[in-house]
Amino acid sequence: MSVSHEDVGADLRRIAIFGRLDMEGTDSISARVMELVEEPKQGVVIDLSAVRFLASVGIRVLVASAKAVHQRGGKLVVVVAQGSSVSMSLEATGIGALIPIFTNGAEAEEAALK
Repeated sequence: MSVSHEDVGADLRRIAIFGRLDMEGTDSISARVMELVEEPKQGVVIDLSAVRFLASVGIRVLVASAKAVHQRGGKLVVVVAQGSSVSMSLEATGIGALIPIFTNGAEAEEAALK
């Protein structure tokens, strides 16, 4: 598992996660992801396009991240690869009702700033 981030202007942070968000993978990155989403950015995009597997523990980190961003008045969105197992997992859980999900990074960035 690995995490990288890039600030896009003053108001947007893009976070990319690579690997598997299973118990071991999530444990290795959850603290870092929470640090990154707590920065004072209006919009946060978490890119899961390179995540090969998403377990419920990984979904919990996404929900906690979204809550942290929302509490400071920001918005968190997620990018997934269309038709991927990650996309299907998120769809099956109904998480899209809490966290907007996109398959296009540019659309996700635009939505995060609205």
